[in-house]
Amino acid sequence: MELNTYKHLNKRFLGLFWHINPEPHKKILKNIINPKNIIILSLLSILKLKGRDYNIMEYNIFEPWKTLDPWQKKYIAKEGNCFLLCGRQSGKTAAASIKFGERAANKPNQIILMLAYTEKQAYNLFFKTLMYLKAKHPKLIKKGNDKPTKHIILLTNGSQIMCYAAGLTGEGIRTFTVTSLVIDEAAPMAREVFIATMPMLSVTKGTLDILSTPRGKEGFFYECSKDDTFEKFYVSAEDCPRHPKEFLESQKKRMSQLEYAQEYLAMFLDEIRRVFSDNWIKDVCTGKRRKSILKNRIYDIGCDVARKDKDEFTYEIFDRTNRNHIEQVENIITRNVPIPKSARRIIAFNEQYNFKKEYIDSGGMGITVCDILRESEQNKRKVVEINNASRRYVEDGEEKKKGILKEDLYENLVRLGEQGKITLLDDEDQIISLQSVQFEIVNGKAKYFGNNTHIAEGDIRGVWGEKDKSLNPMII
Repeated sequence: MELNTYKHLNKRFLGLFWHINPEPHKKILKNIINPKNIIILSLLSILKLKGRDYNIMEYNIFEPWKTLDPWQKKYIAKEGNCFLLCGRQSGKTAAASIKFGERAANKPNQIILMLAYTEKQAYNLFFKTLMYLKAKHPKLIKKGNDKPTKHIILLTNGSQIMCYAAGLTGEGIRTFTVTSLVIDEAAPMAREVFIATMPMLSVTKGTLDILSTPRGKEGFFYECSKDDTFEKFYVSAEDCPRHPKEFLESQKKRMSQLEYAQEYLAMFLDEIRRVFSDNWIKDVCTGKRRKSILKNRIYDIGCDVARKDKDEFTYEIFDRTNRNHIEQVENIITRNVPIPKSARRIIAFNEQYNFKKEYIDSGGMGITVCDILRESEQNKRKVVEINNASRRYVEDGEEKKKGILKEDLYENLVRLGEQGKITLLDDEDQIISLQSVQFEIVNGKAKYFGNNTHIAEGDIRGVWGEKDKSLNPMII
């Protein structure tokens, strides 16, 4: 494919953002059509041409309506309340975007509200709907002062599509009356959100569509799975033709049977539970960032180290001057930052906060971070390695443990919250991370996992100073 063709395709995609606000996206477009990145696009094109060799369905992520699965077609055509329980990346959000794009376009005066816990999550569905309308019904989208924003799409037939974050309780969105309510990533959302939003549909006799991957046999989403007023759609990732079999096989090897069953087979499981309940999060995540750094305080930092070129590197900073109450003062996330640069940032934070201890995930690339910190005269005596590889073992018939176990770390944070001895920041990224942490019992021991646990992993390390006040880090 020629360079000009790639430029055209990328401009077409970014034009959707351009329609809302052109300025922030000029740099993105310039980067995408950079000749260096054309090589990557060319490789992707070759992979697509050879899709059959890899058992991959030919699929255009920007035009999903061209390759719909049978269940997606049935769901899109279905009126009334719908419940979608889907494995990861099975196409639920794409299907919902098409369904409600068509509903808004073909039925005048529709008021459609799209919700998720955070604005980022809700905007994913909202943006895909805008993408569909731009492709299939461009003349219906209002322009000028009424052009689409981050929160609303207005159509010339009187229909409107709105996008908002529900938050922990849904209190901020009680004002709406709607004809269709769509709730994405619903499994971890608190019951209060549904109590706040369900009355929106009463006067209009509207419909509710609720979509998610499961999170154990608990919560309002799980209860809806047993409600006969919903048309139910169950979709396993193994039934999705876009998932390469090789990928799913690799996930099976990497995950426990229960993890895989929940995430990819979309199964509700008794054996899997959330670590942090909605009430725990509601009571604990109430803090606000300080306007300035207070001096002469006892600060600790906890870091979850990103894998090379992947994941997030998190910095969680805590004030534990008050022996009876720990207060989180900062939560910072970086992505795709070289490990040496990430380590130097801890050194820079130490210059600001003068940490008592620096609790670092020393597994994998984390040991490099620890080595760099120990080269600093100001940091070397503050470094405490907390490695995920810590384990239990049996010696002389007695069970012992080597290092600090992950269950110790999580149980400590849960205990602090239950006893009212900690305040975490009211930060949406952090709350999503806490909600994502789950555990199962394997051979009598707790195994912790989740798809967005990086901030929580930094938190459990950052507050360990309260538990282990006598810990003296070993200097190497």
